[in-house]
Amino acid sequence: MAGSTVPMRVLVVDDEPGITDLVSMALRYEGLSAEAVHTGAEALRSVARERPHLMVLDVMLPDLDGFEIMRRLSADVPRIPVLFLTARDELEDKLRGFTLGGDDYVTKPFRVEELIVRVRAILRRAHEPGEELGVVRYEDLVLDEDQHEVTRAGNVVELTPTEFRLLHYLMLNSDRVVSKYQILDRVWQADYDGDGNVVEIFVSTLRRKLEVHGPRLIHTVRGVGYRLRRPPVPGDRPDPL
Repeated sequence: MAGSTVPMRVLVVDDEPGITDLVSMALRYEGLSAEAVHTGAEALRSVARERPHLMVLDVMLPDLDGFEIMRRLSADVPRIPVLFLTARDELEDKLRGFTLGGDDYVTKPFRVEELIVRVRAILRRAHEPGEELGVVRYEDLVLDEDQHEVTRAGNVVELTPTEFRLLHYLMLNSDRVVSKYQILDRVWQADYDGDGNVVEIFVSTLRRKLEVHGPRLIHTVRGVGYRLRRPPVPGDRPDPL
């Protein structure tokens, strides 16, 4: 519908279905979008599919703990705000959570009203008024997560879902080089065991689609990985495909 507002997305990660159901219901009642998962692996896959505006993250999970998930996501830019949710109340655990970049810490058992207030406060701090949520820009390239659309110099670029996720990951990390294995871990599923050359193939096809509308933005750093870089000046040696 024209003029409608897409709600902010919250990912709720807890191995207790009763808690995820309760928190998700309360978030939706507040006009937020909520997805619930119950393992660390599911959380990483969900983030790779669609980046949330905030994560409510249990520390104690059956596979990866919340601190390990936070560590794996800490290199992403911009960072995903995190509210840790745990039954442990030790000061050492709280300090570790905040050191890793957590935004708040709620101990079980908790009042859902308090949790919602804390979620709202984090979202206000993380997303100031006027910010375009879900829109990532680099040079003349614009990626809109909510509309699942990419444009370059005002021209729509048709991408497959995997190409979209690959470009999104590169744009979020535009100030650093990402390796082929980091891309496999975040764009494909963390347990992907296929041919690692699939990254090179997708980078090549993504480049061709983007370069229809302008000079090269995705560059190869030999022996390291890939990064976005502003168009080179005349005379620069081109990167390999």
